[in-house]
Amino acid sequence: MFGHIAHLTQSTGDTESPLQAEIRRVSRLVAMMALGLGVTFFLLGQAIGLNFWVNLMFAIGIIVANVPEGLLPTVTLSLALATQRMARRNALVRHLPAVETMGCATVILTDKTGTLTQNRMAVREWYAGGRHHLAAERWPAAREPHLRAVARFCHSLKFSDGQPSGDPMEIALWQFAGEMPMQWQFAGEIAFDAERRRMSVYSREADGSGVLLCKGAPENVLALCTTWLEGNTVRPFDSDACERFRLAHEDLASRGLRVLACAWKPLAAGEAPGEEGLALCGLIGLEDPPRPDVHAAVGRCHTAGLRVIMVTGDHPTTALAVGREVDLIRSATPRVLTGDAVRQMSAAELQIALEAPEIIFARVSAEQKMLIVQALQAKGEIVAVTGDGVNDAPALRMADIGIAMGLSGTDVAREAADIVLLDDHFGTIVNAIEEGRAVYENIRKFITYILTSNIPELIPYLAFVLFRIPLPLTVIQILAVDLGTDMLPAIALGAEKPSPDIMQCPPRPRGERLLSGALLARAYLFLGPLEALGAMASFFFVLHGFGWQYGETLALGDPRYLQATSACLMAIVLAQMVNLFVCRHPRLPAWHFPLLENRWLLAGLASEVALLLVILYTPWGNRLFGTAPLPAEVFLYAMPFALFLGLAEEARKWLIRRGHPNA
Repeated sequence: MFGHIAHLTQSTGDTESPLQAEIRRVSRLVAMMALGLGVTFFLLGQAIGLNFWVNLMFAIGIIVANVPEGLLPTVTLSLALATQRMARRNALVRHLPAVETMGCATVILTDKTGTLTQNRMAVREWYAGGRHHLAAERWPAAREPHLRAVARFCHSLKFSDGQPSGDPMEIALWQFAGEMPMQWQFAGEIAFDAERRRMSVYSREADGSGVLLCKGAPENVLALCTTWLEGNTVRPFDSDACERFRLAHEDLASRGLRVLACAWKPLAAGEAPGEEGLALCGLIGLEDPPRPDVHAAVGRCHTAGLRVIMVTGDHPTTALAVGREVDLIRSATPRVLTGDAVRQMSAAELQIALEAPEIIFARVSAEQKMLIVQALQAKGEIVAVTGDGVNDAPALRMADIGIAMGLSGTDVAREAADIVLLDDHFGTIVNAIEEGRAVYENIRKFITYILTSNIPELIPYLAFVLFRIPLPLTVIQILAVDLGTDMLPAIALGAEKPSPDIMQCPPRPRGERLLSGALLARAYLFLGPLEALGAMASFFFVLHGFGWQYGETLALGDPRYLQATSACLMAIVLAQMVNLFVCRHPRLPAWHFPLLENRWLLAGLASEVALLLVILYTPWGNRLFGTAPLPAEVFLYAMPFALFLGLAEEARKWLIRRGHPNA
């Protein structure tokens, strides 16, 4: 079985996350666009008779201006900051891209025990001797000794200082049975199996005889029983008895209890410890209360347009009862499928079954869980899967996002997963989805911010060639903006907290692009040209202040030229400082968000100002970036252009909100 699970785990392979696919697409798109424009304008320069070396510098400038060099490091740092926030909310991220993938999940396949429930088992009720008993009842002195023996001794617990450790269900049974003398010397165990859904232990005495104790899923154990016990009286397990136990099982399960059947049989000398011909002792119903916060978490999933599907090994009736209790199931007639039914379905039939508005999977094995994941993915869903056992590893690997339990999970499950829940709460999964959605929105914010400065970096080169003016911005100054002044402010946008309404929107469509037409239009056709207007105006303001006339050439080291390019650089940086605030949300006004809510913004602004001052007012900054100190009136001239950008963008947002109040 370990080998089979290992094969399933290895055969799933690694899948590319949606963010990785989008970043790859954006990188190729930007590279093609930059190279295309560079080659086009190089040929244009050659056609109008530019010097080859001047034309080559022009083409390189076009390429550099169109490549957002800070994009990839900013994405990485944004994801890293998000992992820190998620860790504070008890979700440990093992792979960086998983942060954003969590945000675009459309379906959550969740376990029941330990995720929706507390994994604190306690016996609530038991059925033996033809009637129901509450757990608070004392064990009758001489009645049901075999049921009590199975509850006490049929387990795989480990003991330290007399205290058990292991499966919470077995601990609950051991505690429920209470103290009783050990009558047998156990010789072996028939371990639990996901297909058999039962386990047994057996003893051997000196004469070779012994006893076998068995517990497991009622439908699997009852099929092996030929008799049943009423106290110490053995009765035939006929159709009437089978029906009574079946009804008792349904009654217990309908109240959300996990039901186990307990059976035993004596072993004759030399008899193999087989599980056939058992005597049914009774049924035990164990309660595992839902987590206190799970109802609210499931409600948030419904509001956010997320589909939550329970996949459990429990009985269908138990799963349905718990699903209703936590508000996972709201309709009167949800679809309930067992693992056996899934096994018999074709891939197309399973996909059709998943069209049901509400569905629960019960008595599911590891391979069947993986089939459900594959069927959902074939329907275009982005699937998050929870798991804690070794047998969950294949589904965790196959899923778009695998989520392992940190408290109750195995090492194998944690290694196969992308995210580990440190508290095993379903609510933590919802918090992780909220953070993931925020990451995607933040990436779009700082992409808008970064791409905006491409236009004021590109326009100077076009003006240089088309209008034969001195080059307003050098390549090294472009890099100073892209890899210097823009870097920390972009990271600050990547550290924005989730907006209050982010979990009130449905998941974004799988085909939605990171670089959408609306984003490109906002950056390249609106914000960018406004920045370029201020940059070029500041450049000519300085030149005209020195008495420059159109057609006059300037040497690269001319103080007038150095100050003019410095003014162009400074105007871009000032506009980007205002752009930082208007990019905090594509629709809501900048004053909607408190400044101190994101302390990274203050650090970004401070770094932007400090770098600009170093570039303009230090000797080594002047030498490295080809700049010169600027008088105060140049700053005063450029500032209204930056403020105009902010006012124009807020006016655009206002028009959008007015036209689409619910957008």
